[in-house]
Amino acid sequence: MASAVKLRTDFSAGELRRLATAAKNANQSRRLLALAAVLDGMNRTDAARIGGMDRQTLRDWAHRFNDHGPDGLLDNWSKGRPTRLSAEQQAELAQLVETGPDRAVHGVVRWRRVDLQRVIGERFGVVYHERTVGKLLKALGFSHVSARRRHPGQDARTIEAFKKNFAAALNVHLAGVRKGKPIEIWFQDEARIGQKNGIVRQWARRGTRPRQPADQRYESAWLFGAICPARGTGAALALHYANTEAMQLHLDEISRMVAKGAHAVLLLDRAGWHTTGALNVPKNMTLIFLPSRSPELNPVENIWQYLRANWPSNRVFESYDAIIDAACEAWRNLIAQPNTITSIGMREWAHIGQS
Repeated sequence: MASAVKLRTDFSAGELRRLATAAKNANQSRRLLALAAVLDGMNRTDAARIGGMDRQTLRDWAHRFNDHGPDGLLDNWSKGRPTRLSAEQQAELAQLVETGPDRAVHGVVRWRRVDLQRVIGERFGVVYHERTVGKLLKALGFSHVSARRRHPGQDARTIEAFKKNFAAALNVHLAGVRKGKPIEIWFQDEARIGQKNGIVRQWARRGTRPRQPADQRYESAWLFGAICPARGTGAALALHYANTEAMQLHLDEISRMVAKGAHAVLLLDRAGWHTTGALNVPKNMTLIFLPSRSPELNPVENIWQYLRANWPSNRVFESYDAIIDAACEAWRNLIAQPNTITSIGMREWAHIGQS
């Protein structure tokens, strides 16, 4: 049977207890207390119990203490084997993933782990397991997410120019507004809520796939929604149709929600019922139209995602009135979360100077 490890003598039991009291690491503290008990002459089996360990583990920590002092009692978990790709190779791989595959060259329209496994082997001469490729991608800051739809005619330069020049454009649009008048930035959009409802992700036991009701009927309503991210508020109407008459009702509703004495700048897309000259824009409001085919500039798109994921989805609506009730309930729930509206809706390019 191995003999007990003799502890170094430059620390007394009292000093170890004082160190344990001051330690910010709970594991280090209990190990210090266990070794302090050993220095007091306690049986090593009983001392090990103080530290929540067995006698062999206490012996291992005694060696660490003798070699490195109290700092040797800190956790020092291994970081695992270092990656076999150099920093330059990892940067090249990250660029490859971010750029995406060339269908003519790589034969795929999206990267899978098995594709990258092959590319890494061919380009860098390193053979990884498919699971290891996934871990490497996560270490490089990538996640496996759904791509967002993009209109093929979208012009990225136009979108960037709109954001860059928004402050100047805002001044031009507000030339007729009295100086010093508070300005509120609002965003507006419409969403269809109906019986052809969505099914969203949910937590479930691994290996199972839960079932949710999915209606095959098509009756639906329109939820006209607008938010003011800086104030964490909004205005909405659940309506039968999306047309000029419905849009006029929504403009009037937004106008009523603008703070007293303030002027609203409403950013919205170029739908026909938004741009028609038949609209009577309220006096406390100015419309600014977003570039065509640029839904990512409108945070109400993200509001719809949040709203659908939390309230109307995974449900069956038996009547049109039930659809209207669900849309109204969802919007009321959203309005009860002003911090959520602000978090989702704030855009630095649109809210310069606003908190």
